Amino acid sequence: MTVDPNLDTGLPIRLLHDRVLVKVDGSEGERRSTAGIVIPATAAVGKRLAWATAVGVGPHVRAVVAGDRVLFDPDDRSEVELHGRGYVLLRERDVHAVAAERVEHEPTGNTGLYL
Repeated sequence: MTVDPNLDTGLPIRLLHDRVLVKVDGSEGERRSTAGIVIPATAAVGKRLAWATAVGVGPHVRAVVAGDRVLFDPDDRSEVELHGRGYVLLRERDVHAVAAERVEHEPTGNTGLYL
């Protein structure tokens, strides 16, 4: 397992199985559109996926390493607080996409499905 040294929890943490610990990018409050329009936190938005940065991964995680940006559904998450900082605990199967410089185009025959 890899854990970000900036996590600074005071105690060693080992994520088990296929778990991914992520720190959500930005805040869930008001946000700005690309045109600069302020969208309040109370505005109703359709189903929207969120980006986060992986800070730790379990030993059975195959496609994510610490430091990767991951796309996930914020409705399917478990929140945890470590030393006053909020994190989200996910299963690898709940991660929809990984954004990292190491990610390359896969051959067309590789589906990436869990069997």
